[in-house]
Amino acid sequence: MAPLTALIAEDEPLLQAELADMLHAVWPELAIVGRANNGIEALQLFIDRRPSVLFLDIEMPGLSGLEVAKQATPHAHIVFVTAYDHYARAAFDQGAIDYLVKPVGMERLATTMQRLKTRISRPPPDHTEAFAQLDRRAADSTRYLRWINASAGGTISLISVQEICYFQADTKYTSVVTANSEALIRKTIRELTEELDPNLFWKIHRSTLVNVNSIAGVTRDGRGHLHVRLKQRPERLPVSESCAQLFRQM
Repeated sequence: MAPLTALIAEDEPLLQAELADMLHAVWPELAIVGRANNGIEALQLFIDRRPSVLFLDIEMPGLSGLEVAKQATPHAHIVFVTAYDHYARAAFDQGAIDYLVKPVGMERLATTMQRLKTRISRPPPDHTEAFAQLDRRAADSTRYLRWINASAGGTISLISVQEICYFQADTKYTSVVTANSEALIRKTIRELTEELDPNLFWKIHRSTLVNVNSIAGVTRDGRGHLHVRLKQRPERLPVSESCAQLFRQM
């Protein structure tokens, strides 16, 4: 049997080294035969060394991880590494391609490695259609809001939608809540629902939109009502009955 080999492509040196150490800990038999700092280097190393598995950061200089993966399929098993959970989840929700979200946790990595071990004895699948789907989603995402102009006191702030934990209607205004701040905008929840990426923001109540990457889990109170727990905020957000189906699989 051919040795199991892997290539890591990650443009942040500390994250690259950390992922290599974690891989060695959870799968010592997997030999790392190359580390790339950008997409062009990753593609050249793949051509030269033909690893069994590619760990590809989606956002890299030169070529993106997706562009490298298009060249590598169906010759290697692919795991994407991304800072944006919704980006990977939306494209790979069938589980054919795995992904890791930064910062990579040991538990999630162990789960990914277990799945890879069950697949590694089979030829890598051709993911051409999945990559085409991701391209289409990426093109669609350019239609949606990426920044919000919000006011806090006398200051106007430009906030990336990725930073926002949730939006909540508040009388004449809508509150924009991040991990460490709150501000106000004049847009309604209805307007925001039409302007934000629905894969990133879920409407969980007529007055609330929540960033799916900010969700830590859901709880049910004594009356059976659902509430969203947030990763970086202490408050819990009520979920209306009409929106409860969003969490049936959680």
